Parts: sequence; C-alpha cells; structure tokens
Amino acid sequence: MKVGLALSGGGARGVAHIGVLQALEEFGVHIDIVAGTSAGSIVGAMYAHGYKPSRILEIIQQITIFKSVRPAWNWSGLLRMDGMKELLLKYLPENSFEKLQIPLAVAATEIRKGELHYFSEGELVPAIMASCSIPAVFSPMPYREGLYIDGGVFDNLPVRAIHPKCDFLIGSHCNHIPTDFDPKNMKMVIERSLLMTIYANTLSSKGLCDVIIEPRNLGRYGSFEIGKAQEIFDIAYEYTKANFSEANFEAALNKP
Repeated sequence: MKVGLALSGGGARGVAHIGVLQALEEFGVHIDIVAGTSAGSIVGAMYAHGYKPSRILEIIQQITIFKSVRPAWNWSGLLRMDGMKELLLKYLPENSFEKLQIPLAVAATEIRKGELHYFSEGELVPAIMASCSIPAVFSPMPYREGLYIDGGVFDNLPVRAIHPKCDFLIGSHCNHIPTDFDPKNMKMVIERSLLMTIYANTLSSKGLCDVIIEPRNLGRYGSFEIGKAQEIFDIAYEYTKANFSEANFEAALNKP
C-alpha cells in the first residue's frame, strides 16, 4: 500500500507540517510520496531528501525574512528570494527531483497563462522558489519558459498531484480559519482575506484525503513569523498526538 502526504502552503505556519511529520513518524507511518505547495514544498523537499523532522526544524529556523530575501526594486514584486535560493542549495545540493529519496510533486501557478503546474522532475530548487513566490511580495519566478507565482493561488493543498498514485492519502493543512478574528489593522484584514480566499480551494482537496490533519490555534501567527517556529511546531505536534493514533493509520501501516 502506497501512502501519500500533501502539505499545504501557509508561510511560517508551514512549520506545522514538521510537527505533523514528527508525530506520524512516532505512529510508525511510512510516507511513500509527497506533494507540497509554497511552505509545504520546502518542508516536503527536505523530508523527501531524507532529513528527519527535528533537523528540518533546525534548518527552517535559519530562514528569516532578513536572511532569505532581497529588495527587487521592480514592478513585479517587493522582494526577491536570493537568500532562500542559497539556503535551499546548501541543504538540497543535488538540486534534482530525481535525487530525492521519496518522490515529490511541487505546485506552482503560471501567471501569464493562468495555469496550475505540478513539477516532479528536473531542477528542484527553482520549482520550490516558484511555488513560494507570494504575489505582490516576491517577484514572479522565471522557470522552464514560464513565469510562476505561489502555487496556493490555485491549489494550496496539492492532493490531486499525487492522488492517483496513492492507496492512502494524508493531508496536512495549516490554514484553519479561526472564528474569533479581531481586525485590529488593515494588514490583518488583508492577510485574513487572502487566507479565506485560498482556503476555498482546499475544500474539495480535503475530500480526497483519507485523513486530514488541521491543527487549530495557528491563525494567530502571521505568514512571516518564522521566529515563532518552535511554538508552531509544538502546537501541530501536540494536536496530532492528541487527536490521532496508530489506529487511525492502520490501513496505511498494514501494507501487504
């Protein structure tokens, strides 16, 4: 039986996927194929490379808004991801989908054609950067004769990229919408509005999952609060351990 894992986008909240992975490993769940969007593509690539969740957390904590981005000074975005590229190449030096220990699919949106693309072969790091190019924040990413922005625009939980290849599919979604929102400023209103819009395209994806893990209490963290990585990890890990057990994954564990 082949077990798949889909990891949503969510900026700094994507650290939650690492906590989910830690819990899944403790449950004895073996992942055979991964798909990720934006932050989920970073975590997914690190895991598919072979890094353990604890090591991925250490690596992610090195990605700060100051180290990983540079001013773009052009019409297409405010920042470019030179620092992120350097960091990804440091920890994914083969820069190849084919060199990963676990097959990976990465979702990105081609902005000129308005099309969703799933990448699963060839150069790895440019595909991840394309998937992470948040509109109006980062410059669109040129890649394979296309121009790409964040995969979350069309598919923030890329279940469809791997659904046909799985017998059992787990979705990790880090963008639960809290109902106690207090709009203190315009930044908060804009971020929540974008979160709600992106959330809409995950509803049908959730229906394709055998198990969906969606930790609560992450809504209070902003997309760039990577300094809160340990807190986000702990919330997701504790939520997964408290709400799931090995029995929830029995079908996945009892492989023929």
